[in-house]
Amino acid sequence: MSTLKDEVLAKLASVTAPDGRPLTTTGKLSEIVAGEGKVFFSITVDAAQVKPWESVRERAEAAVRALPGVGSVLVALTAERTAGSGAAAPSTTPQQAQRAPEPPRAARGPAGIPGVASIVAVASGKGGVGKSTVAVNLALGLRDLGLAVGILDADIYGPSLPKLLTIRERPQTVGGTRLKPIVRYGMAVMSIGFLVEEETPMIWRGPMVVSALTQMLREVEWGKLDVMVVDMPPGTGDAQLTMAQQVPLKGAVIVSTPQDLALIDARRGIAMFRRVNVPVLGIVENMSYFLCPHCGTRSDIFGHGGARHEAERLGVPFLGEVPLAIDIREKSDAGAPVVAVDPDGAHAKIFRNIAARVRDGVQSAGRVAPNIVIEA
Repeated sequence: MSTLKDEVLAKLASVTAPDGRPLTTTGKLSEIVAGEGKVFFSITVDAAQVKPWESVRERAEAAVRALPGVGSVLVALTAERTAGSGAAAPSTTPQQAQRAPEPPRAARGPAGIPGVASIVAVASGKGGVGKSTVAVNLALGLRDLGLAVGILDADIYGPSLPKLLTIRERPQTVGGTRLKPIVRYGMAVMSIGFLVEEETPMIWRGPMVVSALTQMLREVEWGKLDVMVVDMPPGTGDAQLTMAQQVPLKGAVIVSTPQDLALIDARRGIAMFRRVNVPVLGIVENMSYFLCPHCGTRSDIFGHGGARHEAERLGVPFLGEVPLAIDIREKSDAGAPVVAVDPDGAHAKIFRNIAARVRDGVQSAGRVAPNIVIEA
């Protein structure tokens, strides 16, 4: 009995590459992820061949989407420049040569996302500091301030939003080509986790990550949003640079625990955003302290105040302290964020106060075009 993956491969065999070969014989296809009506794969080509391969990507997506039972398809076209290759110089007419040259992309600044007024990245220098939990509750706090909010799970390798928001359905398509975000707690939500199985390993190279992230930003019907919160993967890699170069970030929120090891990586995150001219809206100290629910005794398990001190040292705002609380952990594990299900509780108030500071920072933040600096 054939599987959905077998059916996808059979369909793709009917799609021809620019040289006339079946797509499945070109060696350009990645591993195909298929199940429960969701299909994802990428086509990797040399950067100089992107234009003729774009129509192949479109035909491949249309072919797979036509399969019975397929509800959502994401096909990424990724470009890699081979060693020694270079882009051919474009031919120009005398009339074109007389025109004033168009400013480079960096000078113009990245194009925004239609309908989205502000984009805020929530990042951390390392994993395990509770960044995704903070991002979700921050987004809900902004919602409670009366803003129209969306949240994008940009952590391609370890998407958390399906779990944190109890989302198991897959996104629907609009016009057969664009994805419609899932609405939860009044927010528009998108994650690569909606398109792949929970235990599927995302073994992707950098260009695949960049392509998938760009598609989730620009091929989703986000609607009218006052702010989009982007839950970034930990570290300072492809996803962070893609966000800085592809969209006009209004700012970044850095999440860290108080311990020295986490703060070292938080410094790297702040330095990276500053290097690409993204304003740092501030630092959140997560797991700041533990307050025993039985006796009320406070314990500074990871130390305390490290993030506040680091914010003062680096000249960035300190946004607030979030305790290491069983209530936050239990509700997050249950897919019921504390701000949404316990809005009158002390922890929800903490997140709303942080959200208010982020909102104020967004309103005052300027934006300078990214300037990537490479040091020897």
